[in-house]
Order: sequence, then structure tokens, then C-alpha cells
Amino acid sequence: MSHNPVLAYGEWIAETPDAWPEAAIEAARRAFIDVLSVSIPGAAEPVTQLAFQTVAPWGAGPSTAIGQGACLAPPWAALVNGAAAHALDFDDNFDPAKAHATAVLAPAILALGESEGAPGRACLDAYIAGLQILGRVGQGVNPVHRNRGWHATATIGAVGAAAACARLLKLDADSAANAISMATSMAGGFMSQFGTMTKPLHAGLAAKAGVMAASLARAGVDAGRDTLDGPTGMNRLMVGPDYERLRDGLTHVEHGQTLRFETEAIGEPLLLLSSGLKVKRFPNCGSAHRAMDGVLTLMQENDFTPDQVEAVHVRAPVTHLNNLMHMNPQDGLQAKFSLEYGVAVALLTGAATLQDFTDAAVGRADIRAFLPRVHRHPVDKAEGEFPTEVEIVLQDGRVFQTAVAMPAGSLAAPFTLDQHWAKLDGCAAGFLAPDRIESLSRALAEFAELPSVAPLTEAIKGPFLN
Repeated sequence: MSHNPVLAYGEWIAETPDAWPEAAIEAARRAFIDVLSVSIPGAAEPVTQLAFQTVAPWGAGPSTAIGQGACLAPPWAALVNGAAAHALDFDDNFDPAKAHATAVLAPAILALGESEGAPGRACLDAYIAGLQILGRVGQGVNPVHRNRGWHATATIGAVGAAAACARLLKLDADSAANAISMATSMAGGFMSQFGTMTKPLHAGLAAKAGVMAASLARAGVDAGRDTLDGPTGMNRLMVGPDYERLRDGLTHVEHGQTLRFETEAIGEPLLLLSSGLKVKRFPNCGSAHRAMDGVLTLMQENDFTPDQVEAVHVRAPVTHLNNLMHMNPQDGLQAKFSLEYGVAVALLTGAATLQDFTDAAVGRADIRAFLPRVHRHPVDKAEGEFPTEVEIVLQDGRVFQTAVAMPAGSLAAPFTLDQHWAKLDGCAAGFLAPDRIESLSRALAEFAELPSVAPLTEAIKGPFLN
């Protein structure tokens, strides 16, 4: 295997056999259950509707645009469906890349797979392989890449999607390397877009990039070999000119983020199983979830009501709090990136649902009144070094405390299959008729055996009920 990561990853994509453990196949299938669940209500969101209205006049094609009752060319379907998958911020997180992986990979794979007549097993295979490369690239530039304000879903996601699509198209090693390299020229996205429609659009743009890069590579377009690790590679441009100093000075490593591209043992361990995905319990930024889990735990374990709470103190890694920049959110999008809002909603409602992150909900008097009682305390440590600490102080002087190292939905507390199906039912209700939900569930249950993805995409083609 080459020590050049572009060549090494291209070779791995082309030559690794489809002989994954059954646990990996099942984990990939559950990832598709989750992402299609959240894509259904996400398809009705303004950003998705606007994206569809923009690209639809550019031409029909073979690939389903979820919920729109129409099919588009594969790149445009990937863009629209990626936006739908990420529109509600209810999709999974992937720690090695610090990215929303499935919201990028699944739309790219399904759009290209539908146009190519790919069977379900090939789509799952492409997902596993693409996720591995997405993770390896992420480990080569993180944590600094993400901490300095790049949205890894958009940047690293584009490269992972290209790898997944190269796998689906069965490209040879040289062509797969071209696809991976080419995707770096389509990678971009800043965290300054958080709280706007452009943030979920990042997932769609990355999915589109993957489809285009792999398709262009199949056609014979070549690309450079130093675009990941080179004088002007992703590591030095998208980490910074101090990349080598930071790499050589690392004293604490989380999620395999060594600022080095692994080329010796690319597939070991299989990151889908060793790191897993963080499936979301709540439809907002995952950086708030440990605090929200802590609040709900303290409520369940102790005898108090929200009106008795004097203050909530949250001590969390500064990197988490940086993602939650809206302390006084003004609309539903900003609320998704607000620690204060997430904690207030969890405490006042005992949950946090899609309906709690609408513009109307943000204006609720009880929530607005509670926001000043939530106090953030940044801790200059990585998330693996410091669990989120939650302290609730009551008006009568009682104090309750807990610490949460990993949120619900992570490997530490994974969703059961029943929870996955329940999330699907909850997301699809009101959008799909019961028979369509049943058809979608059946197709997902049999995904690995489907001769094509048509039964799955047909169930979500739409138009939806609302």
C-alpha cells in the first residue's frame, strides 16, 4: 500500500473485498434507517424546498428527490436529499471525522445507486467503505480542522462521499484515487453558517461533490496526488501553516485524530464498529446532548419541578460550547445551536421534539423566561478528557449534580432496533400514509437483499401528505 494517502485510499477502495462482518452490515442498515427517518420531515423544510425549486428546472433524471414527487439527475438529487437529511440536525454524528457522515454518504449513494441500478448490498458496501475513508481523512486533519471553524460535514464529507461513490461504481485504484483527490477541490464550508439554511445545505453540497467526483473520475478526468498530504494539501491548507508543529506536539489523542493520515492499516479497525455513530435522541446540535441528557436524568432521579429551579450550571468542553453559539436564539435554526435553549426545553417539557425547534416554539414565554437561568462554564479540555457536568440549583437551596461522558445514541448507550423503528414512525407520521411507512420499513428491513433500491426510494418519492 502506498504511503501517499490519496493513492493508498484509492487502492483500498478498489481492492478491499466486500467481506464485512455482519455487525457492520447491520450497523450500516441502521444508519440508513436513521437518515431516511429524519429526511422525511427534512424534505418539507424551507431549505430543501428551495434547493429543489432551484435545481428542478435544470433537468429531470433517474434519481428520487425525497418528498418532491420527482426525480432528478444524480448530483441534484444528492444535493436536495443531503439538505433534507441535515435540515433538522436530527441526523447522526461520526467522531473520527467530527462530521455528520450519513447525511452526506447516504444521499450520494442512493442518488448514484438508483441511476446505476445498484442492489441494496452494494449500497451498504459503499457506505461502509466510504465511511472508513471519511474517518481516516478526518483523523488526518482533526481536531484542529474542526476547532478552527471548518464544517467537517462539508469538507471531509465531500472526500468521503467521493470514496463511497467510487466504491459503488467499482472504479479501479487509479480512478478511485482521482475521485478522492478531485473531491478536495469541491470541499468547503465554514461553521459561521451554523444557524442558517446554508448549514444543512453543506451536507447536500458534499453529497453532490461525491457523485460528481466519482463520475468524472470514471470518465477519465485525472487529479493531483498531493491534495491530502503535500505542500499545498488539505492538511496544510485546512489545518494551517503550523500543521507540522501541532502534529508533532500532540499529547492527547481522541477518536484517532493524530493529524496523520493512516496508510498502513486503513481498514483496521473498522471505524463503523470501533467508533460507531452517534444517533441523535434530540433534533438539535449534538454538542448540547450530554447536557440535555444530564438534565433529564436529574429530573427523573429527584423530586422537583421546573418552577422550583433557580439555576442550571453546565460545565462543558469549550469545543462543544463553541458550536452552541446562540445564547439568545431568535428562530428555530438558531435554537438548534443554543445550549441555553436545549437545556430549557429539556427541563420544561421533559423531552425535546421536532416541534420544540420551530420559530413559534422559540417565542414561547416560559422558554424565554428560563433562558437566563442557564449558565455555561467553558472548560479548556477535550470532550474525552472532561464529561459535561450539570448542576441544578433549586430555590430552596437543594443542589443536584451529574456528569455525562457520552450521550444516548452513542456506543456507550446505543439505540435498540425498536428505538430506530420508533424514530422512523415518529418522523414519518403526518408526512407518509401508513401504507407508505409500512413499505419503507419493509424495504429497509430487507435492504441487504434488495435487487435494486427502487422499493426504498419509491416509498419516499412523495409528494408527502404535507
